[in-house]
Amino acid sequence: MLTRRAALALTLAPPLASPALAQAEWPTQPIRMVMPYAAGGPTDVIARLLADAISPRLGQRVVVENRTGAGGNIGAAAVARAAPDGHTFLFSNTGHAVNQALYARLDYDPRNDLVPVTIVAESPMVLLVPNAAPDRSLADFVARARAQPEGLSYASSGTGGALQLVTLLLLQAAGIKMTEISYRGSAPALQDLLAGRLDMLYDAGPSAFPVAQSGQARALVVSGPARSPVMPNLPTVAEAGFPAATFSVWQVVLAPARTPMPILERMYREIAAVLADGPLRARLIEMGAERVVANSVPEATRYVAEEMTRWGNVLRAAGVQQQ
Repeated sequence: MLTRRAALALTLAPPLASPALAQAEWPTQPIRMVMPYAAGGPTDVIARLLADAISPRLGQRVVVENRTGAGGNIGAAAVARAAPDGHTFLFSNTGHAVNQALYARLDYDPRNDLVPVTIVAESPMVLLVPNAAPDRSLADFVARARAQPEGLSYASSGTGGALQLVTLLLLQAAGIKMTEISYRGSAPALQDLLAGRLDMLYDAGPSAFPVAQSGQARALVVSGPARSPVMPNLPTVAEAGFPAATFSVWQVVLAPARTPMPILERMYREIAAVLADGPLRARLIEMGAERVVANSVPEATRYVAEEMTRWGNVLRAAGVQQQ
């Protein structure tokens, strides 16, 4: 039985905020969207476009803050340590699913310290070979690679980068080996490919499609699950016989763990609304997104978890050592 003093204390205590009330009061200040990569890259551009689109809907400005370093882990760790009050989010990409397998020590737990809000978009890669190459199909290229173990070269932008990841999938699916050549990005790699100094480059659609369409290099397949409307005659890697090599670069919005679900769901709904139609969706498609996703919090959580498992397996099979 409650004492008279305890009963009075309960009577005077402020009521606990309900999820609906917490959602209605959020946001109460500008929202920080941490970008763990350098300004000007595709992920950074998409983050800024999204921030501008959702700010009016939230009634508070969404500010993109670049916190770079350690393959995106410095920015991710900062968000993981932030207060789970809905005023700090992380905007990342496929690299978020790779880092746990790639780095031996992290200042945060990618699986448990951050919760996915929604996947924003997926973009394919395009496999290019020099015009002088004899390959007219992916089957031709794979046959030539098998005949020259480790004799053919492919471009990488470093361990865990998209150029390496998508190629590792193909190497494992086709059972071939090639020599990895590291570049600072796809632009110098493309120059070497056009000059015939590189045998293969998996490049992002926005830069690869124009090169193929202009006849500067030959495109063999697109890495995504569906053909691209940009080059509808170009088969997917699955149609070419290697479904396990299907790959898309994706972008994701994440929040600190323990952020209230009503806030996560509100953020998801606002992002889904601006991605459903209008200028932002059109701009993403123009940038090479094959699919504008905007899936729910549970769906995004499953998506990222599956990608983490997938890339852990791929990197282990490839013998990539943790850094």
